[in-house]
Amino acid sequence: MNDIKLKINTALISVFDKNGLYEIVKKLNEFGVKIYSTGGTYDFIKNSGINVQTVEGLTLYPSIFGGRVKTLHPKIFGGILYRRNNAKDIEELTQYNIPNIDLVIVDLYPFEETLKQNVAENELIEKIDIGGISLIRAAAKNFNDVLVISSRKQYDYFNKILIEQQGETTLAQRKYFAAEAFNISSHYDTEIFKYFNQQQKINVFKQSIEHANQLRYGENPHQQASFFGNTDEVFSQMHGKEISYNNLLDTDSAINLINEFDEPTFAILKHNNACGCASRNDMTEAWKLALQADPVSAFGGVIITNRTVDETCAEEISKIFFEVIIAPDFTTNALNILKSKKNRIILQQKQFMLPQKQFRTVLNGVVEQDRDNCTGGIQNIGFMTDIKPDETQMKDLVFANKLVKHSKSNAIVLAKNRMLLASGMGQTSRVDSLKQAIAKAKSFDLPLTGAVMASDAFFPFADCVQIAHEAGINAVIQPGGSLRDNESVDYCNKNNVAMISTGIRHFRH
Repeated sequence: MNDIKLKINTALISVFDKNGLYEIVKKLNEFGVKIYSTGGTYDFIKNSGINVQTVEGLTLYPSIFGGRVKTLHPKIFGGILYRRNNAKDIEELTQYNIPNIDLVIVDLYPFEETLKQNVAENELIEKIDIGGISLIRAAAKNFNDVLVISSRKQYDYFNKILIEQQGETTLAQRKYFAAEAFNISSHYDTEIFKYFNQQQKINVFKQSIEHANQLRYGENPHQQASFFGNTDEVFSQMHGKEISYNNLLDTDSAINLINEFDEPTFAILKHNNACGCASRNDMTEAWKLALQADPVSAFGGVIITNRTVDETCAEEISKIFFEVIIAPDFTTNALNILKSKKNRIILQQKQFMLPQKQFRTVLNGVVEQDRDNCTGGIQNIGFMTDIKPDETQMKDLVFANKLVKHSKSNAIVLAKNRMLLASGMGQTSRVDSLKQAIAKAKSFDLPLTGAVMASDAFFPFADCVQIAHEAGINAVIQPGGSLRDNESVDYCNKNNVAMISTGIRHFRH
């Protein structure tokens, strides 16, 4: 049945974007298709030297209310929706002198694009399509008899069908275009709803992302995966192999982390956690110090910086194996050096806004939350101990707190002189995370004397501050808020350890 072809005899065409339309209407005209059209589309087709009739001449109603009502008429929708195998429908079609319409080519007013332009609301509202989306849905519903083209992106494929099949279409093809039409209409409605829901706050989950990329595989080779989004808005890929599922996760973590820093900074991430990070005015020095924290984990990692990578820096970076490097820019010589390995992924990050909502699948549903926009820096600082951190310690505490915000809970970060010394993350107890961090620092001969500690959540007991102090830590930053804060504070006061609170927990599960 899918191979049974129907000839296109009549078409209704009304589009906002005329690009690519001429080739379509020219081919339809060659096949003797009768064309109805409206407004600017009618003018375009007529001026192209192709026979076309006005919708107004068919309905005997002009376009009214500033173009809000043009095609909303029984003669139009009847011609699209009547069932060709239904005797009653055919009888009514004849009774009311309704023409059959076999093809609908309609696109939608650019609501989403207009929204990005920050225009006045009354101008934006006029970009909510009524007639167009109704025509698309009607034609898609009646796919058994009608073909719908709902975007100029479909023109090439449709033109190929016209040429190869001499103006005829199969049921399978009509059903395919119907699915495309409902995809476009549902995305359109979702974007409009999201605009209105910014203030109304109706508690429903609606998301629609048009761009989809098939990935090589998921977290593991036996898992299939796709990315729904447009990475072109985030970065330009300058070199390297196709980005994988895990590359995307690490890149997301890297960009979220580096956005915390205004000062020149290098970070190295592995499995979404920073294994190296340093802030210095000299970028080569920043790179060397970031690598020094854990050169073992840096192998095969993701590298990110918020400054231009120059030739000297690129030469140092190229001494190790890594998967991805991300920077706002690269000098020509630096790029040539980094391109020496064909599989290295080199990404030039663009300025873009991160989504303000995050969601993930849980059980048989989805959880949604606001992005953690509370800065990893110090906003509402509280001095918990008698001794206060000096200026150098404060800088290190802010630095460490930014890192701990982006580390898997339970998370502990040890830092000194705006350099990550070691971190412990993803452990089932905070004590284990701290012991892991201390052990890692010692394994790379990084002394902890005079270092600071950051924790992503409060200390219910004094055990962590005691272990940290005994390892050489002399300043601590934590959210505070435990019923037993006083135990940690008392220990710090007795041992000249400064402790400050942020009042903000940064769990990351």
